[in-house]
Amino acid sequence: MGEFELISHYFAAAPCAQGGEGVALGIGDDCALLDLPPGEQLAVSTDTLVAGVHFPAVCDPLLLGQRSLAVAASDLAAMGATPIGFTLALTLPEVSAGWLQAYADGLNRMAQGCRLSLIGGDTTRGPLSITVTVFGRVPAGQALRRSGARPGDLLCVGGELGNAAGALPLVLGERQADEQVAQPLLEHYWSPSPQFGLGQQLRGNATSALDISDGLLADCGHIAKASGVALEVNLHQLPLSSALVDLLGHEAALQAALAGGDDYVLAFTLPPARLATVQAPVHVIGRVLEGQGVTLRDRQGQDITPRQRGYQHFRETP
Repeated sequence: MGEFELISHYFAAAPCAQGGEGVALGIGDDCALLDLPPGEQLAVSTDTLVAGVHFPAVCDPLLLGQRSLAVAASDLAAMGATPIGFTLALTLPEVSAGWLQAYADGLNRMAQGCRLSLIGGDTTRGPLSITVTVFGRVPAGQALRRSGARPGDLLCVGGELGNAAGALPLVLGERQADEQVAQPLLEHYWSPSPQFGLGQQLRGNATSALDISDGLLADCGHIAKASGVALEVNLHQLPLSSALVDLLGHEAALQAALAGGDDYVLAFTLPPARLATVQAPVHVIGRVLEGQGVTLRDRQGQDITPRQRGYQHFRETP
């Protein structure tokens, strides 16, 4: 099967590739065409996933299809954007009909759940890697950004932390767990839910936001730096799932929540008066202060900030 037959059979015919709101022209020409309502801006983000780095080289392709789109779509949610479409660049070591069909099914399932239309892409031969570019729209001047946090704001997250990090040893086959413990953690890893509803509610309310991909402390550091403020995180306020605590124990679960990464829930700062205006679940985990950097405090208020704060691809080894 050639490149164009592959695209036509597995992707162009998928329900998610049949266009949607904001898509004037999808797959089939040299470019896709998007329509934006007056007064709105285009939000664009790209994520690349590489086998053996971002996911196990041997894994269920249906689950991989879900995950590869969800992690990119989460960036749109973090900006408060309404989803429009996405492109897919897929590098494959070989053509396997069974693998491609399962991957396309998972991709389509997540795309329809996120209301994202597949509007183009590319395929090539090489080591397995996946690049997804997502497109959304947001009212001009209302996009959520990492800059803007102010002293006095609350530091909040939109959901439980650490579940994906807890799932990783299960994904890699390094641990086993009962189904009632393993299932919710594995679902969070393979099928994270981009928080579009929360992101859109935060427009005009939050002073800064991002999605947590590299670990809570590391990503809070991005907000602190971009905003020129200090963030204080209270360890005892971190929301943990019972499954994560059952699998790892309370202390290890806290470490997973702080630095594990791949949560894909939103972290944001919010004036206290605005907290009641957000209808989605919100967990207050700290506050914004004058200064710089991120400080972790225990229940007694002692500074217990760890040296290791999250994942970095190109960290220099000592």
